[in-house]
Amino acid sequence: MGVKNIFKDEASEEKGERARMVSFVGAMAIADLVKATLGPKGMDKILQSTGRGREVTVTNDGATILKSLHIDNPAAKVLVDISKVQDDEVGDGTTSVVVLAGELLREAEKLVAAKIHPMTIISGFRMAAECACNALLKKVMDNKEDSEKFKSDLMKIAKTTLSSKILSQDKEHFAQLAVDAVMRLKGSTNLESIQIIKKPGGSLRDSFLDEGFILDKKIGIGQPKRIENAKILVANTAMDTDKVKIYGARVRVDSMSKAAEIEGAKKQKMREKVQKIIGHGINCFVNRQRIYNFPQELFADAGILAIEHADFDGIERLGLVTGGEIASTFDNRSHFSLACTIVLRGASHHVLDEAERSLHDALCVLSQTVNDSRVLLGGGWPEMVMAKEVDELARKTPGKRSHAIDAFSRALIAIPTTIADNAGLDSAELVAQLCAEHQKEGCTAGIDVITGSVGNMAELGIYEAFKVKQAVLLSATEASEMILRVDEIITCAPRKREDRM
Repeated sequence: MGVKNIFKDEASEEKGERARMVSFVGAMAIADLVKATLGPKGMDKILQSTGRGREVTVTNDGATILKSLHIDNPAAKVLVDISKVQDDEVGDGTTSVVVLAGELLREAEKLVAAKIHPMTIISGFRMAAECACNALLKKVMDNKEDSEKFKSDLMKIAKTTLSSKILSQDKEHFAQLAVDAVMRLKGSTNLESIQIIKKPGGSLRDSFLDEGFILDKKIGIGQPKRIENAKILVANTAMDTDKVKIYGARVRVDSMSKAAEIEGAKKQKMREKVQKIIGHGINCFVNRQRIYNFPQELFADAGILAIEHADFDGIERLGLVTGGEIASTFDNRSHFSLACTIVLRGASHHVLDEAERSLHDALCVLSQTVNDSRVLLGGGWPEMVMAKEVDELARKTPGKRSHAIDAFSRALIAIPTTIADNAGLDSAELVAQLCAEHQKEGCTAGIDVITGSVGNMAELGIYEAFKVKQAVLLSATEASEMILRVDEIITCAPRKREDRM
């Protein structure tokens, strides 16, 4: 007697070959989707939401594209997750990590079809990833000791990161902005101290870095517009605490003088609170909540600049900048620290949003590099270095694992191939030339997409952070390994809503 289906009607399962097929196809489709955005000549995508307002986003940032998709395929979701993690951890390489994972699975599919067990493939991939990582470690450059050289490295990394973004036309200008901003953090990776304000109008080139904190708010009437040697109190406090706020409360009085007394008492309470604030010897008061007319007058009389409704991000950042606590009672003193504001200008909101994403990537990479100062050449050079070492490992490894190691090397070469394809170049010819160049000792060759030939990356100043490359390599390997382990996909039946009638 055959066993009946143990799952509910709407649940489904895919087994063995079919499950693996679904995984491979989903993951490769996602990789192909973002592949066209890779490299300096990568193209952008328009994302249109189906919600109210039909908002449009124009971007070539891998993580942003993938975050916006509604995906049903479980393997594709794994790749979306690795791009998110890459974005959170190091900020850049979000497209590379998905493309590499997709290529590893494309190669794995061929091996599975040739009857090589997934566990054998995984074992080979692990050996290859370790070998690739060691190959990079041998070639890293570290100029932490020489501050001039290190700053020049940071500039080159910033320019390389920005060259594949909307800011590529003015990359010199923006690289300088990003490096200056990150240097002010003094080794911290907390990018919240760098505020980005977007103001439509002007061109991207009009963007600038201000070595302070800009709070985009109006100042109260009759208060000073300019203060030097400011003593600031940042607060999140209600300035109308003493109003009667009980819903439906009634106050009965038998004469107008009583009403005036209540009003007078309320004003007195407000005056006491303002006196407490002024008593700190401040000349600038920033409050997250509203400051009503009467306290505004009192602040104006005392010659204090008061700003109300500073949004929460604003005062959080202001607290960071001034090294102060955000007070709701008034017994705190502050000391100063560093921060800055980057004001972005541009033709429209879409341009500004994409410029902010691009700049954010550069700031993330730079802040990570300040802590881990190891750098590599870019332009497909690291992938060729890794592929060469992995190839040699494949030749030395006996048994079926060597096929998997060989496949890993081919997947790595797919990155420079894609960069060349996206620039409309003959990738087969260029990558073959690169492979030949990399047989020489101390080779610095990579793809120069501007001239469309093999170029010297050291001379061209195309540098990348080691941390980004390492994260791409390890994340892509782990994600592809996870998808390879799957041999069954069970889709659960949806929970029925109870009929509450």
